[in-house]
Amino acid sequence: MNIIQELYSRIDSQGLWNNQLVVNRNDFLKMSGSTDTNLYYILSGSLKIYIIHKDEEHIIRFGYQDNFIAALDSFITENPSDFNIQAIKKTELKVISKVRFLNFIEQDLENRILWDQILGQLIVDQLEREKDILINSPMNRFQRVFKRSPRLFQEIPNKHIASYLRMTPETLSRLKKS
Repeated sequence: MNIIQELYSRIDSQGLWNNQLVVNRNDFLKMSGSTDTNLYYILSGSLKIYIIHKDEEHIIRFGYQDNFIAALDSFITENPSDFNIQAIKKTELKVISKVRFLNFIEQDLENRILWDQILGQLIVDQLEREKDILINSPMNRFQRVFKRSPRLFQEIPNKHIASYLRMTPETLSRLKKS
């Protein structure tokens, strides 16, 4: 069972989406310093979540078709976030507000379990990413991410993957060839 698709289907069958929107290429879904407590489901396209530090973009996560995405820190705390969410290509999303979503997951234990599984997987993925960044060589980072997320290399341009892997696009290109 695909837990993301199952949760999406449950929300969809109850007609809980607040609305649907399109974010054009390079436009922002959310900008640094703003608060966004919505949860989004990506129908098509792709987005990147990143911060700017010393005039350099640091990508921490991607979102693409059939995935949920949120400014998770802002979603949880209801405070402004330092993260930007920007469309890499034209992206169509469904939107559910935090209030509506929390009511949904609290009404049924199975909904709560699905959400907890998604959050648990997100935490494990983030820990794996941190481990890659801290201890692995560029080649090992590339290989581990490729093994974990081969779809990433089909959906996302190399310059963004290079930023995500903390390497230059030239290094990524060399690693892909070897």
